[in-house]
Amino acid sequence: MFSISQTEYQSLVSYYKFLTGMDIAETRKPQNGTLTHHHHQLIYDLRFSILPVESSESLAIRILPRQMVPQLEQLFLFPSQAKILQNWIQQRFGMILFTGPTGSGKTTTMYALLQSIVENRPFQAITLEDPIERELDNILQVQVNEKAGMSYDAGLKAVLRHDPDILMIGEIRDRHTARFALQAAFTGHLVLSTIHAKNAFGTIFRLQDLGISKADLNQALIGIASQQLLPLEDGLITDQKRAAILELIDGDVLTNAIQGIAPGQYDRFNSFEYLRRKAYALGFTNENTQ
Repeated sequence: MFSISQTEYQSLVSYYKFLTGMDIAETRKPQNGTLTHHHHQLIYDLRFSILPVESSESLAIRILPRQMVPQLEQLFLFPSQAKILQNWIQQRFGMILFTGPTGSGKTTTMYALLQSIVENRPFQAITLEDPIERELDNILQVQVNEKAGMSYDAGLKAVLRHDPDILMIGEIRDRHTARFALQAAFTGHLVLSTIHAKNAFGTIFRLQDLGISKADLNQALIGIASQQLLPLEDGLITDQKRAAILELIDGDVLTNAIQGIAPGQYDRFNSFEYLRRKAYALGFTNENTQ
């Protein structure tokens, strides 16, 4: 949009590091911080990330409007996919995983799922997040803070002492977190989390890379959802500009996928390619999304 001088930039970086509680003198390590910003009666959560680069630091600011978490049915282009997720969360224990690129709405989907659960059933739900992206009603939210000793490892152990029915883990990042999430699913908790993988089937390979056996995956996994956002034609669905589509695997398709067997012709599985073609055929998107 525009340029500023290096001197002005360094002053801004120091200013934001001070406001967000980062170490101003530390220029060799990545740092993170948060701020709340009020503008025209709207509230925005700002997530600051500092990355050391050659002879300077790079500053990225993620802007998150603090709006109400939408209803589950409002998120997806195809309502049938929301119903499948609602069926998944009827389970009393097990693990539901979401994957997709950054900014594809995975956390928003998990928030909507949690809200739909606690609105209808008296469950104790706890989240462990880094950072907490939106405040939720009737749900305990725990902020990961490595500097204060609240790592994912420490947080998971503490959270389980509160005996949650539902546990949302912001992200499965390593072998230890994967094993802990699996153990929580085995011991009577419904676990929701995200994991970085190329698609729904890639999630299985990723979990196996993290040391999870096929037998454990068969026992613990309820379903895997890989999510993408599609731009919509103006005015087709209220005032939405984007809606989510999902690659969903569960049931026999999931069991076969864990064994390395691709879905057959008559299996209930719709790929992103199929869903994008369907969205275009129904007039929801333009041809450029193909």
